[in-house]
Amino acid sequence: MRSVSICFSMLQAPRGRIHGLDNFCWESLHNLSGRRVNSSSFKLLASKTYGFEGSYSRRWTRRPMTTKTEGRNKTNHTAKPSNLVRKILDEKVSTSTALNLNKTEISESQQLQYCGIQQMIAENKDLADLVTFIIYDTETSGLSRKDDRIIEIALQDLSGGENSTFQTLVNPGRYVANSHVHGITTNMVCRPDVPRMEELIPILLQFVKSRQKPGGYVLWGAHNSFAFDLPFLINEFSRCSYGIPSNWLFMDTLSLARELMKSGGSNLPSGISLQALREHYRIPLVGSAHRAMSDVRTLAMILQMLTFDLKLSFPNLVRRSSTALEYINNKRKKNSG
Repeated sequence: MRSVSICFSMLQAPRGRIHGLDNFCWESLHNLSGRRVNSSSFKLLASKTYGFEGSYSRRWTRRPMTTKTEGRNKTNHTAKPSNLVRKILDEKVSTSTALNLNKTEISESQQLQYCGIQQMIAENKDLADLVTFIIYDTETSGLSRKDDRIIEIALQDLSGGENSTFQTLVNPGRYVANSHVHGITTNMVCRPDVPRMEELIPILLQFVKSRQKPGGYVLWGAHNSFAFDLPFLINEFSRCSYGIPSNWLFMDTLSLARELMKSGGSNLPSGISLQALREHYRIPLVGSAHRAMSDVRTLAMILQMLTFDLKLSFPNLVRRSSTALEYINNKRKKNSG
């Protein structure tokens, strides 16, 4: 068995319900920049199949595990909507014609179910309470979605609590040409103890599932997500014959920065990049810039400032999100037009 180094940080912040950004535990995010958080990390032993060995185990063991995730060689349980959603959707969805998209079969009824879920969540507090908000970031071996690979990924659940962050390097199986951007070299990732994406996806799905509320949804936020992080994530899942779960929603904080610049205020940032926003809001840099976890923690604090300046509530953010399927269809429409 070979070891795989994946870091879970145990941040001592209370988990809260998400129905508005004003109810978030933003103070815990500010504390990250004001003091050194007493966090612990551990290595997980992994290979082909994964699962926690006890609730607070420091090991991943080779044992079969059935999860409610979409993928290859697994019992395929698509994440189901809550009873409240089902009650609403039963009145709206009556078709079930199957369609095929990138080797992933998604029924038309399922597409309709999640197509309008953003509006439902925005208008229904009980549904909004079921949303887990995750900030994520990826680093890659280059800019080509076809030829390059993700080499680092980091996540932070804004609800806080133990094991609320996830970070790991990823073995791309190829040369890293842009080490000058993020400082991640080929020798750092092309090693037997660094997981490949096909090994990592089940672990990633299990982590997100552990943070997700029963019958709930996951809102993923990243800076420049729609032009960079999300396309890479979709391509990696597709390449490994996995589907992006239908109850995952994605938003791009870059659009919020653009809105702020167009607001015409007297005190505006010098640009819309993560660095420009960090400097504008005087947020100290934690860790190395352009490393995934550092960018995640920076964005988590920037998001608080942006939503305050733009007077945006959590439902406003949900309305701006898209499922992976919606994103793919929108790109196809633009390309065909």
